Amino acid sequence: MQLNIKAFALTCGILWGVGLFFLTWWLILLEGSSGDPTLIGRFYVGYNISPSGSIIGFLWGCADGAIVGLAFGWLYNFIILQMAIKKRKTAIWSTFCARSSSRRYCKVI
Repeated sequence: MQLNIKAFALTCGILWGVGLFFLTWWLILLEGSSGDPTLIGRFYVGYNISPSGSIIGFLWGCADGAIVGLAFGWLYNFIILQMAIKKRKTAIWSTFCARSSSRRYCKVI
């Protein structure tokens, strides 16, 4: 079963963006708003623990999650396709050996 890459990327982007948005608001409610730079702020330009930072974090999270989801979905589909090709080649070879009158080219497993 292959993944729909666009749908998977969109889902990952929305989940990561919403997660970062709620994480920011959780920190605002517990510790208060601060303009201090954070570790995430080093990667997401403009992000800090503030209401405007939560929106910036949401946008960066959507973009970052979509890119990671796209890469993961493509890699997953590539691996699944390679496994299917290998399985099909094995099945074709097995069928050939079963129907062949000469078994000298067939491997004994």
